[in-house]
Amino acid sequence: MRLIKHKTNIDFLGVTRRKIALAISVIIVVVSLVELAREGLQFGIDFTGGILLELGYPEPANLENIRQNLSAAGYDDAQVQRFGTETDVLVRLPPQEGVNPEELREDLRRTIAEGTDGVDLRRVEFVSPQVGKELTERGGLAMIIALLLIFVYVMIRFQWKFAAGAVAALAHDVIVTVGFFAVFKLPFDLTVVAAVLAVIGYSLNDTVVAFDRIRENFFKLRGVSAEESMNTSINEMLARTIITGVTTLLVLVALLLLGGESIAPFSIALIIGIVVGTYSSIYTASATALLLGVNAQDLLEPVKDPDLIDDLP
Repeated sequence: MRLIKHKTNIDFLGVTRRKIALAISVIIVVVSLVELAREGLQFGIDFTGGILLELGYPEPANLENIRQNLSAAGYDDAQVQRFGTETDVLVRLPPQEGVNPEELREDLRRTIAEGTDGVDLRRVEFVSPQVGKELTERGGLAMIIALLLIFVYVMIRFQWKFAAGAVAALAHDVIVTVGFFAVFKLPFDLTVVAAVLAVIGYSLNDTVVAFDRIRENFFKLRGVSAEESMNTSINEMLARTIITGVTTLLVLVALLLLGGESIAPFSIALIIGIVVGTYSSIYTASATALLLGVNAQDLLEPVKDPDLIDDLP
């Protein structure tokens, strides 16, 4: 039997650890689903419709004064946040029904510029509730189609038990990431949808790399159980997984701290998704495949018997 040397020998997929990981995953997923059903997401203007204004100030903007001016003018539900630098501001308003768009634009310009000279109204966007509804449906449809295509891809490249594990891990990642936004009442907009789709790609890459090593070791490590072979594979990939995850998280943390309020939901979604995705590639994807009884025989191509072919009429 040929053994492959690696620096760590952690029993990731031992029965006890698998049960603990399964319990943790089930609890987190159930909490996420309950919170999504009970409270739902705090959809942004992209989904609910409304008005988006991008402003440029000649000096660092006072967000509290902007909020007070808007509230005094009757825009109590306005969301004001920085957009990049301290002089860039993003204002979001809920839909204003029965108001002429041009009159509303001028009223907002006067309200926001009150007490400050040189305010530049760079962009004004009106999003109707119908457009927001279509974006919600398309965003959800994009995730479902992505998961189905991933299942087909992994099934063709590996085997259906691996495909089931990959899709289970990706569904786990999506539910936990989206559930995090529901639990902590964070704004959910199109940038978060983009982040969730990016998480699916990141997690899939991590899972496929692990499955490649598992498939390789199924044939190299003769006479060992599937559990031991998968544990060996995960230990061999551990350094690569940690380095990839940590370097990516460093960039995302910097983006969260320095990117401003408008980019914060995007950064948070990616940070949560990468942490959960790294965990799920071990304790959801591999454990699910192991639970389904995957082994080396599942990866062998069927051999045709030439004698049987000769007997065919």
